[in-house]
Amino acid sequence: MTQSGDIPSWQAWLLAARPKTLAAAMVPVLVGTGLAWRDGQFRAGPALAALVGAWLIQIGTNFANDYYDFQKGADDEDRLGPTRVVQSGILSPDAVVTAMGVTFGLASAVGAYLVWIAGWPIVVIGIASIASGIAYTGGPYPLGYHGLGDLFVFIFFGVVAVVGTYFVQSLTVTQGAFVASVPVGCLSVAILVVNNYRDIESDERAGKRTLAVRLGRSGTRLQYAGMLVVAYAIPIVQWATNAASIWVLLPLATLPLGWRLFYQLRRHDGARLNATLAGTARLTALFGILYAGGLAFG
Repeated sequence: MTQSGDIPSWQAWLLAARPKTLAAAMVPVLVGTGLAWRDGQFRAGPALAALVGAWLIQIGTNFANDYYDFQKGADDEDRLGPTRVVQSGILSPDAVVTAMGVTFGLASAVGAYLVWIAGWPIVVIGIASIASGIAYTGGPYPLGYHGLGDLFVFIFFGVVAVVGTYFVQSLTVTQGAFVASVPVGCLSVAILVVNNYRDIESDERAGKRTLAVRLGRSGTRLQYAGMLVVAYAIPIVQWATNAASIWVLLPLATLPLGWRLFYQLRRHDGARLNATLAGTARLTALFGILYAGGLAFG
């Protein structure tokens, strides 16, 4: 694997892996595990394997996005977001695509253990998750380029990840797991919304028709607000319907942060939104930790 530029190799690969995105992969595993704990179904081995597998798939997807966005010309010298290693010449395209294959291979190895534990449904989940990670920016019909990225993020970072984590520990699925996946999916989508809102102009120039490009700035701001409203509403509904104890309301402690981030989205643009993007990832992590704890110990 070749590298150009002046930064150390380990730092280049850390930059390519984008560790700040790993919160979105961690939160659904925490929530699914919190539910399993509450129901007396917690199993440390499958829970840990689900976390490692989720992180590997996220990193592999980051490599894929870096490579395919460069190939399609979506990344250029006017990029507003964090540095992309292929576009900037820090790592070669061949090195990154090889790393993508290795990372997805490691995720498949972790998945083999989960298949042994939980059976054939994990094969379906694993194949679909890896295929979605590649198809987000790669292939003949890249999802992110046709306004479908938000839907697939909700499905795979919300429903599939939470319900799948619960399933590998309990070997069953429940209505509660599906309900708990909704706020997780909404907040994961909110991260993507900020990213795409920041990049509306550059994506439009590159022919990348994200949902933000299609909705425009006002519509995308409404989408972001809607994701936050639904995320905060679900714990309230769970408590009000006696589906969970009052401890499920712990995530409401993050409401001031959510409001501040929405205010920033309304007022800022360009590179200033990188702070809003990081803040939304932080909100997702804090909300997820409190939500998982409220479910587990309530």
